[in-house]
Amino acid sequence: MQYNIIKDSTVEETVKELFLECNYHIGKDITKALQKALKTEESSVGKNVLSCLLKNNEIAGEEEIPICQDTGMAVLFVEYGDKVLIEGDFKRAVQEGVRRAYEEGFLRKSVVADPVFDRINTRDNTPAIVYTEIVPGTKIRFLGGCKGFGSENMSKIKMLTPSSGIDGVKDFILETVREAGPNPCPPIIVGIGIGGTFEKAAQLAKKATFRAVDSKNSDSVYAQLEDELLEKINKMGIGPAGLGGTTTALGVNIETFPTHIAGMPVAVNICCHVSRHAVREIG
Repeated sequence: MQYNIIKDSTVEETVKELFLECNYHIGKDITKALQKALKTEESSVGKNVLSCLLKNNEIAGEEEIPICQDTGMAVLFVEYGDKVLIEGDFKRAVQEGVRRAYEEGFLRKSVVADPVFDRINTRDNTPAIVYTEIVPGTKIRFLGGCKGFGSENMSKIKMLTPSSGIDGVKDFILETVREAGPNPCPPIIVGIGIGGTFEKAAQLAKKATFRAVDSKNSDSVYAQLEDELLEKINKMGIGPAGLGGTTTALGVNIETFPTHIAGMPVAVNICCHVSRHAVREIG
């Protein structure tokens, strides 16, 4: 059996570059979605906002400066090949990669060590939140994102019961977006996790916000639900920057997981238009 040996210094450098890219460069899917929205937006104010967003993203990429002043909390979904051996300390390397990105890239440090009492800044934006899944193979795949809290604070989870049905699911999602209003800096990406347990639904919703907005759920039923919800959200009139218009969301992404016979957890993770994320693979 052949194993792939990867140095922890490679992991560190990979994570650092990933988070610099997240903060400086917008995804091509988001740029295309904004350009499309600019053509279809019915509000003149909304069009102006969308134009400003496109220009802001262009400047950030060209000058390699943060797209937004809130450079987020680092989140990583790691697919770790079962034929990979790390030479060194994987956990340390991941956190050091995040620390270096935020220090060397002059990115705002927003993480506090204690969530309730002293709330002292850790001064390097660590620790990052890391979800690791063991998969077949000889590579490590990192899907990372910088989650700002203007939108994160608008997210919700609800433990629905099966009797709530699909209408209950739709109502909760639409209610969450409606209550969020202008706060998450629309146009937004709506990540939805359905199933699993309390924490799994939230994890699914977070990962859904990192999915390309021009992609669809592989199940046609859920793909249709994504389209239906996007249409209804864009009819709410919240619009770009909450100033009114027909572009409240750029995408609705749904991820699902099997659940218990007695439950139907639903989580809604709202993300601003940037949806800062990137992928790196080593091995």
